[in-house]
Amino acid sequence: MSTSHSISLSAAAARHINALSAEAGREILLRVAVEGGGCSGFQYQLDLVDAAEDGDSVIGYNGARALVDDVSAPLLSGSIIDYVEELVGSQFKILNPNAKSSCGCGVSFSI
Repeated sequence: MSTSHSISLSAAAARHINALSAEAGREILLRVAVEGGGCSGFQYQLDLVDAAEDGDSVIGYNGARALVDDVSAPLLSGSIIDYVEELVGSQFKILNPNAKSSCGCGVSFSI
């Protein structure tokens, strides 16, 4: 894993981002943000984008890049951006050590 601002991108997440880029024929970046909302107070917003914005931190590993805005970065400090494949589906997953609790559906969390 490569770390920027103590946020890491796992090998599985990097592989998936690279696969999305190969399929699209151009670089795809994963934007990760924390927004207010959900039943526990905060929720993650994940988007696939073409370019970084001013103030973004870039997290890279094995050619793949993820972006985190400067407001979300402190809330994600120490986190690992992972990609999991299960029988019920596949998804990016944020392993955030700052999350004190999460809701039953796993979508929102509190700090």
